[in-house]
Amino acid sequence: MEQVNDDTLAAARKVIAVHINYPSRAAQRGRTPAQPSYFLKPSSSLSLTGGGVERPAGCELLGFEGEIALVIGKPARRVGIDDAWSHVAAVTASNDLGVYDLRYADKGSNLRSKGGDGFTPVGPALIPADAVDPASLRIRTWHNGELVQDGTTEDLLFPFARLVADLSQLLTLEEGDIILTGTPAGASVAKPGDVLEVEVTTADDGLSTGRLTTTVEDGTTAFADFGAGPRIDDVQREEAYGSREAAGLPAATSVLAPELKAKLESVATATLSSQLRKRGLNNVSIDGLTATRPDRKVVGLARTLRYVPNREDLFRTHGGGFNAQKRAIDSVNQGEILVMEARGEKGTGTIGDILALRAQVRGAAAIITDGGVRDFSAVAAMELPAYYSNPHPAVLGRRHIPWDTDITIACGGTTVQPGDIIVADADGILVIPPAIAEELADDCIQQEKEETFIAEMVKQGNSVDGLYPMNAEWQAKYKEWEAAND
Repeated sequence: MEQVNDDTLAAARKVIAVHINYPSRAAQRGRTPAQPSYFLKPSSSLSLTGGGVERPAGCELLGFEGEIALVIGKPARRVGIDDAWSHVAAVTASNDLGVYDLRYADKGSNLRSKGGDGFTPVGPALIPADAVDPASLRIRTWHNGELVQDGTTEDLLFPFARLVADLSQLLTLEEGDIILTGTPAGASVAKPGDVLEVEVTTADDGLSTGRLTTTVEDGTTAFADFGAGPRIDDVQREEAYGSREAAGLPAATSVLAPELKAKLESVATATLSSQLRKRGLNNVSIDGLTATRPDRKVVGLARTLRYVPNREDLFRTHGGGFNAQKRAIDSVNQGEILVMEARGEKGTGTIGDILALRAQVRGAAAIITDGGVRDFSAVAAMELPAYYSNPHPAVLGRRHIPWDTDITIACGGTTVQPGDIIVADADGILVIPPAIAEELADDCIQQEKEETFIAEMVKQGNSVDGLYPMNAEWQAKYKEWEAAND
């Protein structure tokens, strides 16, 4: 096979990179784009295998991302998806290197962070595009000899032909241009002295680019004081390493503070509903569902998943592989509640025992679906509470396509947004806007204290007339009772 050489690099007038394209990376990032988005890298960032890349002086986070690179073979302008692959001459391995220390200064362009000299090594060999199935390629990355990335193109969010066609709608892809097609999960940070290797093969390993090798070197020239200098924080460390754990950071603190969670757990949903109604919020209950654990009080933050009605052609593109359902289950965190929009469709299951078990293992507080549950006996026996419309033996593909995650959805007749607070007990399920939760909880505690007093007075034989609700006379008696009991 032809080798990548200086002529290959010189022919590349543009280097275009895709932000997120692998489902595993989308799950890791916690966001799944509806459309591909791109950034440009300078052609001067290109380099050959066997070379070195400098981690700029003063920088800590040189990130690596093994990627499949497409080399354009003939100009493409306003081409369709069916014709797009014919404009690709070859595929090869690439490493989309960048320093997270400079991301703050880029405003999304990635020029400073990913445009440095040598930040786009490619090669060593070119695999002819007409010799491969673009949906059957494998990408692997090694960090100091350890395999850290291993992905295939079988279930990409945006297949290669779509990327070429999409880009060609606004700009001409010229012969020699290079498109970096995204990276799977596992990308991380390299330090001076580390060796990075990337290889692209066909699924059966019949064809290979060979290993693209790059050695990280320590920069010695400091940034001038007239431009943006390195700056990092824990957010960038987490992004660079792929997780807080990998970056050596403590677990993130939940938005739902323990004190607030305890307050919400201490009051009944009936009381919460009353206080929500006083604030004009009447449509905040998820209705018509049954609980597998009605004895449990559940409080947690909402994560969301939306199913759309099954359409066979769309199920083929969205239903298989690491689809939205699996991404949602595999990214739900400790104490969160996964809420599913199934349109009240009862003719199929929306979750079964294996995925419910995965959510339980990840520490989810509950699963809520306004559709069916399959493998019902196994799901009902779990510690994880599930709220559902009905049991049903059919798989979701009978009626549903898992479509999107962490978006605003409808479930059981109300709207649920990611980050809403869900409170559920034997009386039902409520959705609480986070902005009012603290005040709401305090007012509920006060209301239940007053109702305890009222109940005691009724037990003593008092009429509810003027007592429930309390008139001025009873309010004064309540204040005396409250002071004595406090």
